[in-house]
Amino acid sequence: MEAEEYALMARVEDTHWWYQGMARLTHALLLRFSQQSGRLLDAGCGTGGALANVLAEHPRRFGCDLSALALHACRARGLERIQRASLSELPHPDAVFDLVTCFDVLYERGVPDDRAAIRELSRVLRPGGILLLRVPAHDWLRGNHDRTTHTARRYAVADLRRLFAAADLEMLHLTHANAGLFPFVAAKRWLEHLNPLAPAASDLTWEAGPLAALLRGLLTVEARVAAGPVLPFGLSLVAVGRKGSPA
Repeated sequence: MEAEEYALMARVEDTHWWYQGMARLTHALLLRFSQQSGRLLDAGCGTGGALANVLAEHPRRFGCDLSALALHACRARGLERIQRASLSELPHPDAVFDLVTCFDVLYERGVPDDRAAIRELSRVLRPGGILLLRVPAHDWLRGNHDRTTHTARRYAVADLRRLFAAADLEMLHLTHANAGLFPFVAAKRWLEHLNPLAPAASDLTWEAGPLAALLRGLLTVEARVAAGPVLPFGLSLVAVGRKGSPA
C-alpha cells in the first residue's frame, strides 16, 4: 500500500462512515460466532483502528503488520502487543489464538501467495478457533482505489471456499457486504475506465459530507442482515471459518 494511504487511513479510520459500518458488521459477526475471552490476533492490523475500537473488548489482543508506518500509527494509539510481520510468516507458535481477524489484507500484492497466507492464519489458531476474514469482491470492480492499495486480486465466493478448505477451516458463514453501495461504486469504476489517465485516488478520500450519516446508517442496517442470512451481492466478501480438531 502507498505510504500516503497509511497516512490517510490513520487520519480517518476512527470517524469515516465506511470504517464505522464495517465495525458494526464485525461486531455483529463476533457476537454470533466468537466470544470476548481468549487470545486474539489482528493479522495485517494496519494503523490499528480495529484493535483500538471494535476489537478493544478483547483483553488479550495482538496485532501484526508488514508496514513500519502502520505500526508507528498503532504505537501512537498506545497499542503495545504488535509486531512487524507478513501474513506468510507470522511470529507466533502453532495453535495459540482463539480468534484471528484479517480485514482487507489478503488481496494485496504484499501477500504473494494467498493460499500459504490462509494456511498460516489457520496454523496459529487453536482447534475450534475462529477466523474472520474480509476481502474485496469481483475482479471486474478494479479501479483507481485498487491501484492505490496495490490490489493483486479480488475474490469470488468459490475462491474463498477453496482457500478455507485447503487450510482445514470449516466455513461457518460466507456473505457479501457493502451491497447498498454496490451500484454507486460500480458506476464510479465505469467512469474511471472511461478516463484511464486520471490520477489514482483511494475511495477513502470520499468522505460523503452530509451523506455520511445516511451511508453509515445503511451499513448499520446491512450489518444485521449480513451477520444472519447472506447478502447475494456487494463490494466485499466476509467469511467466518472454524479450525478443525486435530486428527
